[in-house]
Order: sequence, then structure tokens, then C-alpha cells
Amino acid sequence: MEGSAQPNPTSTPSRLPAALCTHTPKCPTADSPAGDTAQVVARHPEQGWSLLCNAVLFFEDTGELLPDGRGIPPRRPLAAV
Repeated sequence: MEGSAQPNPTSTPSRLPAALCTHTPKCPTADSPAGDTAQVVARHPEQGWSLLCNAVLFFEDTGELLPDGRGIPPRRPLAAV
């Protein structure tokens, strides 16, 4: 279709709409080093994931899926010796 606007994948916001982040201080952005400390807005423990306020999908194995589609591998703590 000519003239239709196509979404630009590089302009994906790093946070959900501001209406979801109503707490103070605001959640860190998804690409921030502390991005996984954002508030949970949807929890699905039966599926092993939670949606954070900054649009990060956080998995129970500590892996993450960022809003731009990049994945962060799990960061499980090492077992005590």
C-alpha cells in the first residue's frame, strides 16, 4: 500500500505508556543497567515471566527480552561451594 506509515523498529520506546509508571521515582529505562528493577505490571508465574513497567519481559531464570527484541541471557547466581 503506497503512502502507508510503517513502524520503525529502531524507534521502539524503552518504556510502557507513562500511565503505567505512576510511582516515584520513575522506573529505569530498559537499556539502563538497573532496567530489571522496574515495577512489575503483569505477572505470569505459571508461564515463568513478568512484564516490567519499562516493557522488559523478565523470565524466572533471570533472562530478559528487551522492548527492541534483544535478549539478555540468564544470570543465575553461582552455587555455594
